[in-house]
Amino acid sequence: MVRMLLIATALVAATLAGRAVAQTPPDATELAAYRGLHAAAASGNVTVIRSLAKAGEKLDARDGNGRTPLHVAAFRGQVEAIRALIAAGADPGLFDNQRYDAVTIVAVSDDVPALKALLESGASATLTTSRYDGTALIAAAHLGHDGIVRELIKAGAPLDHVNNLGWTALIEAVILGDGGKRHIETVRALLAAGANRNLGDGQRVTPLQHARARGYAAMVALLEAGAPR
Repeated sequence: MVRMLLIATALVAATLAGRAVAQTPPDATELAAYRGLHAAAASGNVTVIRSLAKAGEKLDARDGNGRTPLHVAAFRGQVEAIRALIAAGADPGLFDNQRYDAVTIVAVSDDVPALKALLESGASATLTTSRYDGTALIAAAHLGHDGIVRELIKAGAPLDHVNNLGWTALIEAVILGDGGKRHIETVRALLAAGANRNLGDGQRVTPLQHARARGYAAMVALLEAGAPR
């Protein structure tokens, strides 16, 4: 067991290093260079979005990083632009060059209003995203974005999806979290929704074992409450 936990800890360190640059929001230079729908999405100008869409401008045009206007609106937290773009026909299921869709983008930025706008407009909470073959729920759980987690659960996000690291949302909430309030609430929400607390990682280490190893007492209590005796 000690060896398995050491392996898992090494994987965590490698993953944290890689995830620091996983998403690529538009930088100041890109924002200044945007024209048309990309510019309108960045600024949240709904009137221009509607006018350009009516004139036939390509709703899913890509910038140099594969971002559509909807991706840009998601990165910028432009709620009404999100609604306007999807209403005009923008596809909410497209990925940028890092394989992120708009839902996962706002899950990472902890933007509940933008997430609600996407889901209410028909975006999916079930897509497999990123180079980790994860989901928006896994990304949110990793970061302890408990409000996002609850919204994604309500939208039918897959609770026990396993990414290519061998981790579920519940595992990530434990091993990539800080054991603090928001990660505790994330664990609570996942368990209440029926996430499998006994599903281990690639080394068969369970969320409970990870929580014990890290001294996360509140998480241990939650996970022990339904653990087999």
